[in-house]
Amino acid sequence: MTIAAPATARVRIEPARRAPAIEIAGALHDRFEEILTPEALAFLAQLHDLFAGPRYDRLADRMRRGYEIGNGRDPRFLEDTARIRADRTWRVAGPGPGLEDRRVEITGPTDPRMTINALNSGARVWLADQEDATSPTWRNVVGGQLSLRDAIRGELSFTSPEGRRYEVTAERTPTIVMRPRGWHLEEHHLRFADRHGRTLPASGSLVDFGLYAFHNARELVARGAGPYFYLPKLESSEEARLWDQVFSFTEEYLDLAHGTIRATVLIETLPAAFEMEEILYELRDHCAGLNAGRWDYIFSIIKTYRGRGSRFVLPDRDEVTMTVGFMRSYTELLVQTCHRRGAYAIGGMSASIPNRRDAAANARALEKVAADKRREAGAGFDGTWVAHPDLIPTAQAEFDAVLGARPNQLDRTRDDVRVYERHLLDLFIGRPITDAGVHGNVSVAIRYIEAWLRGQGAVAIDGLMEDAATAEISRSQIWQWIRQEQATEEGTPITRDHVSALVDRVLAEVPRSPGDRFDDAAGVFRDVALSETFRAFLTVKAYADHLVEVEAR
Repeated sequence: MTIAAPATARVRIEPARRAPAIEIAGALHDRFEEILTPEALAFLAQLHDLFAGPRYDRLADRMRRGYEIGNGRDPRFLEDTARIRADRTWRVAGPGPGLEDRRVEITGPTDPRMTINALNSGARVWLADQEDATSPTWRNVVGGQLSLRDAIRGELSFTSPEGRRYEVTAERTPTIVMRPRGWHLEEHHLRFADRHGRTLPASGSLVDFGLYAFHNARELVARGAGPYFYLPKLESSEEARLWDQVFSFTEEYLDLAHGTIRATVLIETLPAAFEMEEILYELRDHCAGLNAGRWDYIFSIIKTYRGRGSRFVLPDRDEVTMTVGFMRSYTELLVQTCHRRGAYAIGGMSASIPNRRDAAANARALEKVAADKRREAGAGFDGTWVAHPDLIPTAQAEFDAVLGARPNQLDRTRDDVRVYERHLLDLFIGRPITDAGVHGNVSVAIRYIEAWLRGQGAVAIDGLMEDAATAEISRSQIWQWIRQEQATEEGTPITRDHVSALVDRVLAEVPRSPGDRFDDAAGVFRDVALSETFRAFLTVKAYADHLVEVEAR
C-alpha cells in the first residue's frame, strides 16, 4: 500500500495486484447471490488486503490506550495536534446532496418491514443501522443489504407471515445514511487470507461498508444523493484517517469523484471526545458532521474508568441524563467544534417511545422527548434522532421553532463555550445507586440479550427503546459496582452473589415460551457482568458463541 499526498490533495492508495479471495463460510440463503457476487467479493478482497492490517494496528492502539487510562493516565487534548486546532482556516466538505436539512433523522434496523416504515416515516434522514440496532445474524447482515439495494431502486415490498403487505408509499423518502459495524467487530461468515497466509474472519466494518458501496454508490449518485455513512465507535483520529483512506480507495475503484462519499462520525467514546477536531480534520474531504452518541458515550465512560476507584462510579442509569455536568460539557464542545469547521452537529436518541395503548403514558413519553429535543435545538444542534415514526412531529416541532426555514444553525459558533479537560472527566452526579436500579439493569440486559440472540437488535422494553448500547451500560455498571464494592441506598451490598440471585429472579419473572433464549441470555450476562475479566463488548463473544452458523464455525 502506498499513500502519499499533501495536506488537501487526494490520497492515492494502490490496490493489491492479486488480492486473496474472500471465502464464503456461511450458508447461501434466498437471494444471497445477488449481494455476494464475484465482483463484490473481489472488492471486499481488495479492501481487506489494504486495510485489514491497519485495522488490527488501530485496535491494538485502543488496548494500549485503555491500559494507560486504567493505570492513571487520563485522556488529554493532544499536544502534537495543537496546530490543527489552532488553524482556523480549514473546513470540512459539509453535507452532500440530500443532507442539507437533517433536523429529524429516524434510526432503525434494515429488515424489510423496518426499512419500509422508515422510508414512509416523513423524517429527513434514515440511519439504516447495521450496527447497534441490528443483531448480526448472517441472515440479517446480508438481508439488510438486500433491503437497502431494493429500497434504493424503488423495488422493495414485504408481506408479513400474517399476510400484511408493506410498501413504500411516501412521495418523499428520507436520505439514507448507512451505519456499518464498528472496527472491533468481525464477520465470521466471510473469511480472508492475510499477507501471512492465515485465514481470518472478515472485518464487519469493511463487509458492511464494502457491500453497500459496491452495489449502491453509483445508483445513489444517479438518483441525486450519494453513498453516505455513519461511523460508529471511533476512538481516535487515526481510526478516522483509516476510514478516509477506505473512502478514497473506494472512490477510485468505483470511478466516483473524490468527496462523493460523506460520513458523519458518532462521538460515542470518551477518547474520541478529546479528538473531535482531529477527527473532522482527517475526514475533512468526506465529512458531513458529528453526532452525539449519548448511550455509547456513557458506556465508554464506565468502561474506561471501571477500575479507577469509587469517584468514577455513576449512579442508577436513569440518573445519568444529558443535563449532568460532564454530559452537557461533551455536547456543548461537540456543537462548538462542528460549527467552527462547517460540520453539522446531530443530537442523540431519546430512549422514551410512544405508547399507542395508554394515553397517559404516551403523553409522558412525548413530553420527555419534546423537552430533550428543545434542549438540543436550543444548544445549537442542527438535527436529532428519533427511534419511532410517532416521535417525528414532536421532534420536528422543537427544531422548527429554532430553525424556521433555515436548514441548519451553523452560524451559532458557540464562542461562549469553554470546555476543558476537567469538565469532561468530572463524573460526580451526587445521586444514589438503588435496589431498583440494580434489578432494572439486570432485567433490561437479560431481556435485551434474549431478543438479540433471536435476531432482534432494537427492542422496546418498559417504555424505552433498548439497543446494544443501553444493554452495555446496564451490564458494565453491574460489573463496576461489584468491583468497586458499592452498596445501594437501601444498604444492600452489590456483590456477585447478590447479582447472581437477581439473575435467577429475573428468569423467574419473565414470561417463558418454547424456543426462547433466556437461559442463553442469562449465561451471556453472567459472563460479561460477573466474571473477573471485563469484556470490552458484550456482543463480541456472544456473537461468536451464538450467532455464527454451523457452516462457519
